[in-house]
Amino acid sequence: MVEREKLLAGVQQRPFDVIVVGAGINGAGVARDAAMRGLRVLMLDKGDIASGTTQWATRLIHGGLRYLEHYEVPLVRESLKDREILLHIAPHLVKPLKFVVPIYERSSRGPRMIRLGMIAYDTLSYDKSVPNHKMLSREEALREYPGLNPDGLLGAATYYDAQVEYAERIAVENAVSAVENGATVLTYAEVTRLLFEGNGSRVVGVEFRDRLSEDGAVYSAHAPVTVNVAGPWVDRVLGGSGSVSVETSENGGSDSGRMIGGTKGSHIVVDPFPGAPKNAIYVEARKDGRPYFIVPWNGLYLIGTTDFRYRGDLDYVKATEDEIQYLIDETNFVVPEANLSRDSVLFTYSGVRPLPFAPEGSEGSISRSHVVYDHAKGKSAAGGRIKVHGGGSPRAEGLLSIVGGKLTTYRNLGRQTTNVVYKKLGVKPPKSATDRIPLPGGKTPDLSEFSEEFRQRSGLADVLSRRLVRLYGARAYDVLAEAGDDDSLKEPLTDDLRESTALLGCEVLYAFRREQAQKLADVLLRRTMVSYGPHVALDVDEAAARVCVEHLGWSEERARREVEEYREWIERYTPKAFREGVAAG
Repeated sequence: MVEREKLLAGVQQRPFDVIVVGAGINGAGVARDAAMRGLRVLMLDKGDIASGTTQWATRLIHGGLRYLEHYEVPLVRESLKDREILLHIAPHLVKPLKFVVPIYERSSRGPRMIRLGMIAYDTLSYDKSVPNHKMLSREEALREYPGLNPDGLLGAATYYDAQVEYAERIAVENAVSAVENGATVLTYAEVTRLLFEGNGSRVVGVEFRDRLSEDGAVYSAHAPVTVNVAGPWVDRVLGGSGSVSVETSENGGSDSGRMIGGTKGSHIVVDPFPGAPKNAIYVEARKDGRPYFIVPWNGLYLIGTTDFRYRGDLDYVKATEDEIQYLIDETNFVVPEANLSRDSVLFTYSGVRPLPFAPEGSEGSISRSHVVYDHAKGKSAAGGRIKVHGGGSPRAEGLLSIVGGKLTTYRNLGRQTTNVVYKKLGVKPPKSATDRIPLPGGKTPDLSEFSEEFRQRSGLADVLSRRLVRLYGARAYDVLAEAGDDDSLKEPLTDDLRESTALLGCEVLYAFRREQAQKLADVLLRRTMVSYGPHVALDVDEAAARVCVEHLGWSEERARREVEEYREWIERYTPKAFREGVAAG
């Protein structure tokens, strides 16, 4: 914590060009782009990197096939272009994924409509490295995907998008790269208010509270431009300014002044099941016609998502039993052999999309595009054509807010936002390089060759070497180096030797020393990713805390407290492991 104290003390004296509020994928993308172009960047978040919306995504890097029916052609093209870029700059994290779209008599879109959509999708992704779509007859579909419900099946279409199994690590690597390019990143630093000058006409910085200090010490930081990229919490950041009242229904008020009107999306995670597809299924739900996914993921299956208006607590979002049953029922209908039950669900997760507030219209029709909103002008300075409600209060120079956006297009959002920041500073922006320079783990000419070399030279069992390359890519050697001469740190902390569960002690140290982790939960949920294994890390949390006691100087009291905090937090995932007593004692 000594290094953190130095950072906090220095922030008040150091001049910054831009303050980024929010360290989700979009905030981290803005921070990386701005730092790589030479700006002095401070990024703050009230939690950890990627601890909000980013960690609750469906984990797809996709063009948004269904956006075509809402005529969002520019968004689809932008997404498909960024999909291809991510396949190259983060090959360890982003990989091609084949999808099948079964077409039923009950489907709102018949074979002709699906075929036209697929042709348009291929046309818009003219620079792609993945195969084109293919239409399948009923017989071909059942032969290739025998688990599909044959009742009323007319045929199917297959196409390719991409998957990022660990969306959190994309954000972490963006933040790490930002720091390596000179940015200052402070997590658990909650912005409590915007700082104004000139009778409230200009934002000149922020005041924030250190959530890791016992006394909640308050600090201030100054910059000519502040970017509010807090996702679903955008309105809360604006409301904390003291100069504007942003009442939301979340707090029992009206929708007056509201910019964000997020919808809730929930997922369930299950073990492989009878009839499970070898590729991803993209299908319409019977009950409401909403498209959802059944995706092979992390050695398990990820099923989701729902899409409902959300008015509850943004800091505690949990899948309801109705949502869970909805996803179970729909899966059992599409794959009759699955026979899933509530007991089949290993865990769930749920989050709120940072979509623009829309008083009317269905949830699925709300645009997934984004705008960089300039509060001085009261309108968008970059991005798509989204109507921003609530007047974009407060009307002040030096303040930008990001409304909307999605995981796939974070890099382009970062580029556009940094361009606007430079314009605000009155300086011509250098060209962005985030489309060419790989993320830290992607810096290898050939990931396959690197993976084989690491397997041979690391001295690890194959499952462990695969795990490290899959998570850390080209930095797998750096992770292993944290073990030093202590071979025990190269041993799994669990008896379950799967890639998703076999946490090494050296990974824990790497997370704290090299990847901005501050808490045990940060390590388990958003660095080593073992929280998304079948046991949600309840089989390794105590062992990981023990590593911190022995190698980072934690007290026994801190270790106990951090384990308790993690277990309390993970309850919202309704983990089956709790019921089975994995965390007993």
